[in-house]
Amino acid sequence: MRIGELSRRTGVPTRLLRYYEEQDLLHPERTGNGYRAYGESAVQDVQQIRGLLDSGLTTEMIRAILPYLCGPGEIHPPPESVTPGTAALLRDHLDRIQARIDCLARNHDRLSAYLAAVRPADGKSADG
Repeated sequence: MRIGELSRRTGVPTRLLRYYEEQDLLHPERTGNGYRAYGESAVQDVQQIRGLLDSGLTTEMIRAILPYLCGPGEIHPPPESVTPGTAALLRDHLDRIQARIDCLARNHDRLSAYLAAVRPADGKSADG
């Protein structure tokens, strides 16, 4: 399939698909006239890339783990393929995620305490 069809099927603009190729995340073949040609599996690949980007991973991290993904939520890298640099990159990202989780939990607790202090006991607003 050509890039326009892949874009329509995934909802990802062609500009981003070209960027994913530049970042070595997608590997289309080239036809005789130079057009990109994507296989059917590119649809799932793009969806997986989008999901990983949406979860906060960088293209560098995705490039490191993408070859070992077996589907959404499944990663099976052979131990010898995870270099110390890749492991450190992923550990650092996990630490940043945990810091955000901790911050969100604190904010959740503070907002819950604030709402408990200001709302009437029946849970309705004063003007409702």
